[in-house]
Amino acid sequence: MKLNIATLAAVTLALAAFAWISQDLPWTAWRIAGAAIAIPAFLLFAVARMQLGNAFSVQAKATMLVTRGIYSRIRNPIYVFGGLTIAGFMIWAHRPWLLLIFVILLPLQINRSRKEEQVLEEKFGEEYVEYKRKTWF
Repeated sequence: MKLNIATLAAVTLALAAFAWISQDLPWTAWRIAGAAIAIPAFLLFAVARMQLGNAFSVQAKATMLVTRGIYSRIRNPIYVFGGLTIAGFMIWAHRPWLLLIFVILLPLQINRSRKEEQVLEEKFGEEYVEYKRKTWF
Protein backbone atom coordinates (compact mmCIF):
# COMPACT_ATOMS: atom_id res chain seq x y z
CA MET A 1 0.00 0.00 0.00
CA LYS A 2 2.88 2.39 0.75
CA LEU A 3 4.20 2.00 -2.80
CA ASN A 4 0.79 2.88 -4.25
CA ILE A 5 0.58 6.05 -2.15
CA ALA A 6 4.12 6.98 -3.19
CA THR A 7 3.19 6.38 -6.83
CA LEU A 8 0.08 8.53 -6.52
CA ALA A 9 2.12 11.31 -4.89
CA ALA A 10 4.76 11.12 -7.63
CA VAL A 11 2.09 11.30 -10.35
CA THR A 12 0.44 14.29 -8.70
CA LEU A 13 3.75 16.12 -8.39
CA ALA A 14 4.75 15.30 -11.96
CA LEU A 15 1.45 16.57 -13.38
CA ALA A 16 1.65 19.72 -11.26
CA ALA A 17 5.22 20.35 -12.46
CA PHE A 18 4.16 19.78 -16.07
CA ALA A 19 1.28 22.25 -15.69
CA TRP A 20 3.57 24.83 -14.08
CA ILE A 21 6.24 24.51 -16.78
CA SER A 22 3.78 24.68 -19.65
CA GLN A 23 1.48 27.45 -18.40
CA ASP A 24 3.19 30.27 -20.32
CA LEU A 25 4.16 28.31 -23.43
CA PRO A 26 2.15 28.73 -26.65
CA TRP A 27 -0.12 25.79 -27.45
CA THR A 28 1.02 24.87 -30.94
CA ALA A 29 -0.18 21.83 -32.87
CA TRP A 30 2.95 19.96 -31.70
CA ARG A 31 2.26 20.77 -28.05
CA ILE A 32 -1.40 19.82 -28.31
CA ALA A 33 -0.57 16.51 -30.03
CA GLY A 34 2.21 15.74 -27.56
CA ALA A 35 0.04 16.53 -24.54
CA ALA A 36 -2.83 14.49 -26.01
CA ILE A 37 -0.49 11.49 -26.11
CA ALA A 38 1.61 12.07 -22.97
CA ILE A 39 -1.01 13.00 -20.38
CA PRO A 40 -3.40 10.03 -20.81
CA ALA A 41 -0.44 7.67 -21.28
CA PHE A 42 1.16 8.95 -18.07
CA LEU A 43 -2.09 8.52 -16.15
CA LEU A 44 -2.51 4.97 -17.50
CA PHE A 45 1.13 4.29 -16.60
CA ALA A 46 0.41 5.38 -13.03
CA VAL A 47 -2.77 3.28 -12.85
CA ALA A 48 -0.87 0.24 -14.14
CA ARG A 49 1.85 0.79 -11.55
CA MET A 50 -0.71 1.04 -8.76
CA GLN A 51 -2.55 -2.08 -9.99
CA LEU A 52 0.75 -3.95 -9.98
CA GLY A 53 1.10 -3.14 -6.28
CA ASN A 54 3.61 -5.29 -4.40
CA ALA A 55 4.28 -7.39 -7.51
CA PHE A 56 6.37 -4.47 -8.86
CA SER A 57 10.07 -5.23 -9.19
CA VAL A 58 12.95 -3.72 -11.12
CA GLN A 59 14.38 -7.19 -11.73
CA ALA A 60 12.34 -9.98 -13.29
CA LYS A 61 10.70 -11.76 -10.34
CA ALA A 62 7.52 -13.78 -10.04
CA THR A 63 5.85 -13.10 -6.72
CA MET A 64 2.27 -12.95 -8.02
CA LEU A 65 0.46 -12.94 -11.35
CA VAL A 66 -1.51 -9.70 -11.77
CA THR A 67 -4.36 -10.18 -14.26
CA ARG A 68 -6.89 -7.53 -13.23
CA GLY A 69 -7.51 -3.99 -14.44
CA ILE A 70 -5.27 -2.86 -17.28
CA TYR A 71 -3.34 -6.13 -16.91
CA SER A 72 -6.43 -8.03 -18.07
CA ARG A 73 -5.81 -6.60 -21.58
CA ILE A 74 -2.08 -5.74 -21.74
CA ARG A 75 0.67 -7.85 -20.14
CA ASN A 76 3.17 -4.98 -19.99
CA PRO A 77 1.22 -1.73 -19.64
CA ILE A 78 4.06 0.00 -17.81
CA TYR A 79 6.29 -0.46 -20.86
CA VAL A 80 3.56 0.51 -23.33
CA PHE A 81 2.34 3.61 -21.49
CA GLY A 82 5.82 4.62 -20.34
CA GLY A 83 6.98 4.62 -23.96
CA LEU A 84 3.94 6.60 -25.09
CA THR A 85 4.52 9.11 -22.30
CA ILE A 86 8.10 9.65 -23.42
CA ALA A 87 7.04 9.92 -27.08
CA GLY A 88 4.30 12.40 -26.21
CA PHE A 89 6.68 14.53 -24.19
CA MET A 90 9.22 14.56 -27.03
CA ILE A 91 6.51 15.72 -29.43
CA TRP A 92 5.23 18.27 -26.90
CA ALA A 93 8.76 19.64 -26.54
CA HIS A 94 9.02 20.10 -30.33
CA ARG A 95 11.83 17.53 -30.49
CA PRO A 96 10.39 14.78 -32.71
CA TRP A 97 13.90 13.80 -33.80
CA LEU A 98 14.35 12.46 -30.25
CA LEU A 99 11.86 9.76 -31.19
CA LEU A 100 14.91 8.04 -32.66
CA ILE A 101 15.53 6.97 -29.06
CA PHE A 102 12.81 4.40 -29.70
CA VAL A 103 15.16 2.69 -32.14
CA ILE A 104 17.12 1.79 -29.00
CA LEU A 105 14.34 1.73 -26.39
CA LEU A 106 11.87 -0.55 -28.16
CA PRO A 107 14.16 -3.57 -28.63
CA LEU A 108 15.40 -3.20 -25.04
CA GLN A 109 11.84 -3.20 -23.69
CA ILE A 110 10.87 -6.18 -25.84
CA ASN A 111 13.93 -8.09 -24.62
CA ARG A 112 13.15 -7.20 -21.01
CA SER A 113 9.53 -8.31 -21.38
CA ARG A 114 10.66 -11.65 -22.83
CA LYS A 115 12.89 -12.25 -19.80
CA GLU A 116 9.96 -11.45 -17.52
CA GLU A 117 7.75 -13.83 -19.51
CA GLN A 118 10.25 -16.66 -18.99
CA VAL A 119 10.33 -16.06 -15.24
CA LEU A 120 6.53 -15.86 -15.02
CA GLU A 121 6.02 -18.96 -17.14
CA GLU A 122 8.47 -20.94 -14.99
CA LYS A 123 6.63 -19.90 -11.83
CA PHE A 124 2.99 -20.00 -12.97
CA GLY A 125 3.12 -22.48 -15.85
CA GLU A 126 -0.13 -23.06 -17.73
CA GLU A 127 -1.91 -20.28 -15.83
CA TYR A 128 0.54 -17.75 -17.33
CA VAL A 129 0.37 -19.34 -20.80
CA GLU A 130 -3.43 -18.98 -20.75
CA TYR A 131 -3.16 -15.38 -19.52
CA LYS A 132 -0.68 -14.67 -22.31
CA ARG A 133 -3.13 -16.00 -24.92
CA LYS A 134 -5.80 -13.55 -23.76
CA THR A 135 -3.65 -10.40 -23.65
CA TRP A 136 -1.53 -8.19 -25.89
CA PHE A 137 2.21 -7.52 -25.42
